[in-house]
Amino acid sequence: MKRRKPLQELPSSTSPSIQNFLHPASPHIFDEAAEPSIDRSHDRNSEEDEPFAYFPSSYELDEYGIPCQGLDAEVELDAVRSPSGKQAEIPDASFAESFYGSGADWSSLRHVKAEPKRKASGKLVQTSLSALWGFKSEETPTNSDSVRAELVQTSLPALWGLKREETPSNSDSVRAEAPSNFPQRRAKPDKSGGNFGSGATRQFARACPFYKKVTGTSFTVDAFRYGSVDGCTAYFLTHFHSDHYGGLSKHWSHGPIYCTSATARLLALCLSVDTKFIHPLEVDSLHVVDGIRVQMLEANHCPGAALIYFGLKDGRHILHTGDFRACEEMQSYPVLRNARIHTLYLDTTYCDPKYRFPPQQDVINFVVKVTKNVLSRDPKTLVVVGAYSIGKERVFLGIAKALGVQIHADSHRRRILACLHWPELSERLCSDAGCTMLHVLPMSSLSPEKLKQYLQKFERRFTSVLAFRPTGWTYSNKAGNVLDSLKPVSKSNVTIYGVPYSEHSSFSELQEFVQFLRPEKIIATVNVGSPAHRDRMQSYFRQWLAR
Repeated sequence: MKRRKPLQELPSSTSPSIQNFLHPASPHIFDEAAEPSIDRSHDRNSEEDEPFAYFPSSYELDEYGIPCQGLDAEVELDAVRSPSGKQAEIPDASFAESFYGSGADWSSLRHVKAEPKRKASGKLVQTSLSALWGFKSEETPTNSDSVRAELVQTSLPALWGLKREETPSNSDSVRAEAPSNFPQRRAKPDKSGGNFGSGATRQFARACPFYKKVTGTSFTVDAFRYGSVDGCTAYFLTHFHSDHYGGLSKHWSHGPIYCTSATARLLALCLSVDTKFIHPLEVDSLHVVDGIRVQMLEANHCPGAALIYFGLKDGRHILHTGDFRACEEMQSYPVLRNARIHTLYLDTTYCDPKYRFPPQQDVINFVVKVTKNVLSRDPKTLVVVGAYSIGKERVFLGIAKALGVQIHADSHRRRILACLHWPELSERLCSDAGCTMLHVLPMSSLSPEKLKQYLQKFERRFTSVLAFRPTGWTYSNKAGNVLDSLKPVSKSNVTIYGVPYSEHSSFSELQEFVQFLRPEKIIATVNVGSPAHRDRMQSYFRQWLAR
């Protein structure tokens, strides 16, 4: 029997050695893939952030905001800290800067300081149409050389089209403060490392929603886009997908980040997050953070993804699933088998009876069978698997093992996959596109037109393309039971199969997981923007727990 490791006290104010998670003696192997969540618009920014000036505009971004085109230079994932413990330079800064510049930067949120108020003369006058809507145009004093106009929320009289006539001070320009929850555009950061350039005029601050706060603690989960959350002492990250890490960047300074070792390495490589804020937690080991017992559990999602268990001081047990695909193995986790979960934060991406997915291995077996059949008829077929920068690894690894071939991926993807410390996968990766018939491309490249263009690069060796798009969106009640009923899309010499390979739980898997845990309270974390969706999901939960 494996001996349980002792609790490790990890105060949120200090950082453990980063050396262990960069080069662990016996790395944990993650072999699962990812699936994009749906309907998260309620939890996203309404405006796109502008890219950094030094980020090459020619890079194509995949579905998770990661540059798909690899850089020419190769790098080794060396330790971020030197043996002496001093801060070392992040390897391949250009790679990290490019990655960081391609995504959204919510980490530098801050409130605007209140300025001195203007004196009122007491006279009410009719204002413009803007004021009728509750906004007003504000200018700096006339003795200033530059005049700035800005829309800000005004008082209740302004909403009715009236305002008190005001006289600006002669000494300083006066600026009214907008409400903290009023959305404002973020300015470009300056290149000197500060959060804002000198031209920053508008910012936005958003309140952290309740379902990202862990009840009974001072912790948040996947809440980085909200900046510094009042009262938060520890920020937990479930996995490295942009809808969860959004807001993290090299500017992050709001508090300690707790995640798995694989995710920690990706934060350092891809986002240049300062390693003094990164606290990697070993999977399956119990830790203590601010007096709360914490355990990271394999989530069967993308590499490095974790369910997070919290054992509160008052005896309550809380589980946050992040993104996960429930499976029978989870029912053998000791902490879940022995503890009665009080509150379950549940990934409800596919919490709808229409979503039925076959077992992952069945889908992989189907992909291998189709590939072998096609190659037997046309050996000069190029096989392509669509994937996210993190995710779908088991699909193309399954083909490689079945056929005994190497896997070609661009340098960008190879560097990211190297962070996973997954030897079975790493030893099969190759940089020479001509040495193997199995290639991995971004999901966005899997269209007949783009694949035909890609095939032209290898026209001397390959005459056709067989591509697989593994995604949970490829579902149907029929395909849930009979994979052979799947029909490909064929155009000329390009054939594309959409296969129902999902790394989120299907409806029936969610039901089985909830009935196993039987929590006292369930909080949905996806598709919660609509009252109708929330009510429908709660009705499912009540039905499951009543049985």
